[in-house]
Amino acid sequence: MHINTTGHATSTAGNAPARGPSAPSTESARIRNDVDSARNTALSALNNDRFRVMLEQISDPRASGALMTMGGSQNGSGTDLNTALSRYAENSD
Repeated sequence: MHINTTGHATSTAGNAPARGPSAPSTESARIRNDVDSARNTALSALNNDRFRVMLEQISDPRASGALMTMGGSQNGSGTDLNTALSRYAENSD
């Protein structure tokens, strides 16, 4: 899988036409700002080499088989969930 980002993102805050006779409401401005923030975060993630490599690895069909076979140690010395939760609770105090 290869991710290409062409062009550039434009802000939605300045592009949305005002509806009705009054200026956009505070709520619609907040929503546009949230959308802009999400778009900037997504573009930042896509341009991050470490994220790109991780995304390529987990989207590889061969990786699903490897992930399915991952588990506790084969010799039975793995930690069960209740033990892990108990140890976490002890260390959190």
